[in-house]
Amino acid sequence: MFASNFTIADAHLKHERGQENLKTWGQSSTVARGFAMTNHFCGTCGTLMYRVGAGFPGAKILRIGTVDDFNLHETKLRPRVEQFTKDRVSWFTGVEGAETHEGSAW
Repeated sequence: MFASNFTIADAHLKHERGQENLKTWGQSSTVARGFAMTNHFCGTCGTLMYRVGAGFPGAKILRIGTVDDFNLHETKLRPRVEQFTKDRVSWFTGVEGAETHEGSAW
């Protein structure tokens, strides 16, 4: 499995609606450095909205698909770093120009 994510400072994250419907689940056993990672997801449909990682204080990790502005997908949200490339599926050759790491970049 792979996903496209981006980090954003807590001060810049604004919930337009539905914050009261978010549920959380967290763990640290599968995170490489043992930091806790908490998932915030929709209590109705289960969509993962963002993650909060102890290794990223003051920031949220969002899925790019939660952003409605396609122009941002083509510009500011274009992936710049690929992590865990040692586990990349054979049919995906990577993002042109992105910095690559076999494991975690952080």
